[in-house]
Amino acid sequence: MPDSENSATPVTFPPAFVWGAATSAYQIEGAVREDGRTPSIWDTFSHTPGKTVGGDHGDIAVDHYHRYREDVAMMADLGLGAYRFSVSWSRVQPTGRGPAVQKGLDFYRRLVDELLSKGIKPAVTLYHWDLPQDLEDAGGWPERDTAYRFAEYAQIVGEALGDRVEQWMTLNEPWCSAFLGYASGVHAPGRTDPAASLRAAHHLNLAHGLGASALRSVMPARNQVAIALNSATVRPLSQNPADLAAARKIDDLANGVFHGPILHGAYPESLYVATSELTDWDYVLDGDLTLINQPLDALGLNYYTPALVSAADAAARAPRADGHGASDHSPWPAAGDVAFHQTPGDRTEMGWTIDPTGLHELIMRYTREAPGLPLYITENGAAYDDKIDSDGRVHDPERVSYLHGHLSAVRRAITDGADVRGYFLWSLLDNFEWAYGYGKRFGAVYVDYATLQRTPKSSALWYGKAARTGALPPLEPAA
Repeated sequence: MPDSENSATPVTFPPAFVWGAATSAYQIEGAVREDGRTPSIWDTFSHTPGKTVGGDHGDIAVDHYHRYREDVAMMADLGLGAYRFSVSWSRVQPTGRGPAVQKGLDFYRRLVDELLSKGIKPAVTLYHWDLPQDLEDAGGWPERDTAYRFAEYAQIVGEALGDRVEQWMTLNEPWCSAFLGYASGVHAPGRTDPAASLRAAHHLNLAHGLGASALRSVMPARNQVAIALNSATVRPLSQNPADLAAARKIDDLANGVFHGPILHGAYPESLYVATSELTDWDYVLDGDLTLINQPLDALGLNYYTPALVSAADAAARAPRADGHGASDHSPWPAAGDVAFHQTPGDRTEMGWTIDPTGLHELIMRYTREAPGLPLYITENGAAYDDKIDSDGRVHDPERVSYLHGHLSAVRRAITDGADVRGYFLWSLLDNFEWAYGYGKRFGAVYVDYATLQRTPKSSALWYGKAARTGALPPLEPAA
């Protein structure tokens, strides 16, 4: 192929293509008790013994709250054109209700101003998994009221930043919020109730729709409203009917449960059938699907690795190889008859198979699902066991190769007719990697957790060159 890693032909991107990096509030900010912020579900979860590796938590994280100017300057030095960050709900609205804390909003005002002063476009995500603990105490996402509280919060942030921020995302990966948080329990709040996880999924969808409307009610018409979905590339182990049915079930639970109502105004009928043992979906009220099915200005896609599934062999049950953490409880409601398999190929430190074809496949699927809707890759990246050398540098050729492969897949999709407008590398910085603590490094920038010193890795320099030139630099020859 002309854009393969070994081709001498450079892989170039359209001039307007956005080159960015992404983070989330709880993973980087720290300052969890400053300026009126109150606990989120991740504060509570990470301080619960046994929930995170090593008992790690985000109390300090990488101290971005105090070091944001340094981090923005580093982005500018690298040549990044955009920065996707999330707002901490409990920093802005500590109980999830009522008036905003201006000191919390002021942090994001300063961050946006700093970005704009360096020529970097801010992209705001309103929710990246950190529900205010007060709202979880009132029932969390399985309760309908949480969606209305989110809309109120969205309006507050939209009013504060909408004059300067043009790109907005309501939710990041609602699949993780619903199913890792309420079914398998490996994410906050750590509940293991599959029926409640399906209620949570619906109310997250409702929150998106209500939040999108709230944003549009207070922001200039030029602003873009989107959502970032971790839609899965689901592949059957074989073409036999049982494996195809297993793939359809997981596709409904990974994808259709969100893009069905968000893009098409309806849940898949097959999802209702597959989950009927758990719920009759009576919480989907008249008018909900219209509220959810708001017009989008763009769609964000997060991709790391494909899923490979088959019908389960009841006589040979094995650990669930879906890449979503170890738990006795599955994040896949009513899918005990499905087996997950490790896909072949090289893997990252997370154990996830490296497969850029899955990203190309995902992009082309949504090009068909939502013709005319611009797409952004809002997360893509890899964790490796990075070390700082004796000369003070961090050499990570594996990550460079990963990025080259996946960005080449994005370019191939553009050639094939997809309207992909930009790419946000995950992540800008090494940070608190949720239940994995600080042991998994996704950052393009190395962070010494003892001193919090930042060191751009070779992948950051490679990616920065791509951002500045609009073309992928060549890979280094293999040793």
